[in-house]
Amino acid sequence: MNMRKVIILGAGGAGSELTFYIEDHNSKVGPDDKIKIVGYIDDSKKYWTKYKYNAPLLCNIDSYTPSKDEEVLIAVMEIKSRKKFIETMLRKNAKIGSFIHHSVIKPENMEIGVGNIIFPFSILEKNAIVGNYNFLTTYCFISHDCVVGDNNFFSTAGIAGSVKVGDNNYFGIRSTVIPGIEIGSNNVVQAGMVVNKNVKDDTTVFYRYKEQVMAIPKQY
Repeated sequence: MNMRKVIILGAGGAGSELTFYIEDHNSKVGPDDKIKIVGYIDDSKKYWTKYKYNAPLLCNIDSYTPSKDEEVLIAVMEIKSRKKFIETMLRKNAKIGSFIHHSVIKPENMEIGVGNIIFPFSILEKNAIVGNYNFLTTYCFISHDCVVGDNNFFSTAGIAGSVKVGDNNYFGIRSTVIPGIEIGSNNVVQAGMVVNKNVKDDTTVFYRYKEQVMAIPKQY
């Protein structure tokens, strides 16, 4: 059995989630599809100690030396940091791997790049195109005829049909984009937003006024 060997870059929250989903994936797939976590790369022991990983903390990012039989999975949520770490790994000629949980629904012949992390129960529809180094958490969706660029983070978010997305965008939890919209690059879409207009570059999409939440107790 030639098991895939991966090193997870990032021992924080995203790394802990990725570890959990790899372990879940391994419990439900055959021997040829299992993944071995060799260890973690992080500049601090803080989160590695907190999450009590089974695999060791190998080194910090600058000290990492790639091996031909290993892949690096980028488990970092913050977009600028992700971009920096991807560039560092590419300069080191490391192989940046992908992880797609077995529960993800996608066409077999989908046009999808390298280095993508896709968590459980996400759906990538037919005729969608996805670039490199994107991170999709649970229950994300990319609908038909969408085109997604590189290094985008989707937090339980989704884009409807024929949406175009550039690079380095952050989609907050439960945010959605209606059909036919174009999103540029380096944008932040805050949690819960429904994007119904085109967004260029370097823009934050958010509610102008924060609604007050009131809880009225039942009268007995």
